[in-house]
Amino acid sequence: MNEASVTLNAIEEARARLKGLVHETPLDMSHTITTLADRETYLKLENLQRTGSFKIRGASNCIMTLSPEQKERGIIAASAGNHAQGVALGGTMNAIRSTVVMPEAAPLAKVQATKGYGANVVLHGKTFDESLAKAMEIQKETGAYFVHPYDDPMVIAGQGTVGLEILEQCPDIENIVVPAGGGGLLSGIATAVKNKAPHVKVYGVQSEKAPAIYLGKKQNKWVSHPSGKTIADGCAVGMPGKLTFSLIQKYVDDMLLVKEEDIAAAMLLVLERGKLVMEGAGAMPVAAALAASYPYTGQDGPLSSAAATLMSTPFPGLSKRGSCGRDAAMKLETRMADRPGELVKFIKHLAKNAG
Repeated sequence: MNEASVTLNAIEEARARLKGLVHETPLDMSHTITTLADRETYLKLENLQRTGSFKIRGASNCIMTLSPEQKERGIIAASAGNHAQGVALGGTMNAIRSTVVMPEAAPLAKVQATKGYGANVVLHGKTFDESLAKAMEIQKETGAYFVHPYDDPMVIAGQGTVGLEILEQCPDIENIVVPAGGGGLLSGIATAVKNKAPHVKVYGVQSEKAPAIYLGKKQNKWVSHPSGKTIADGCAVGMPGKLTFSLIQKYVDDMLLVKEEDIAAAMLLVLERGKLVMEGAGAMPVAAALAASYPYTGQDGPLSSAAATLMSTPFPGLSKRGSCGRDAAMKLETRMADRPGELVKFIKHLAKNAG
């Protein structure tokens, strides 16, 4: 498996293969971000995608290219939520048994959605990397095909279809900013864009709490780096893909880093002004745009696109973190797992220690 296996032709074939299965999502100009960032800025609204995320593109493209023998043995994946739903739906639509290993603290809504799309869900581990290791164990035991969340040529090609759409929807685009965890979306978009419109700049962005690809790009070599607790949980990956990193090295112009507070502020801004609920991973490009952390090109005014995933998910502590510096106040802040009974335990704890 090497970068030669991910080509513009493979991405174009993926788009044809996925036609009728995935939606061509809107590229929507944000007047608020355009004003604040002083550059014309668009959001790629993958919240309107099936399963609410771009992940359905890569997962389905991979599943649809499996041999009859591979399909018979079933499929398995590891995911914090979005890839899980893509694999579950892709498997069900192709009449393939699917198993997904998810972290124990995965949002309950995503666990239920994954089950609802037809997958057998196994909860294991505190982090995505622990879930991934468990999924690989099950794969060896069952012989099921492992649908990697990012480091698979067909998964990358499927994610790259987002790049093709952006170029068609905004032919004058000059900068594309993409969130990165394992690197599947970033490498796919970058491969598509640089082979179709090499003058367009492609930037990846990560949280300071999960900077593995950023560090690798700066050191000019693949590195692993433990992911800390981040509001951008969809990109909390400590070990990025080897294939994705190779493509990122080849096609991505630069990697950017954003602070947790800036991610929260971007989420709150888009919620208040754009009436869109954005998860942390999808908000990272917005945070980068607002921080002016990447240069713009062109003489007639900058154009940029934040390729964002938007999701209807809760985000604990967002109001306080996003309100830093805005003279807002909160009396209490807490964190709890998105699990039945957690709120009751918290209230009982308060009652016990009140006064």
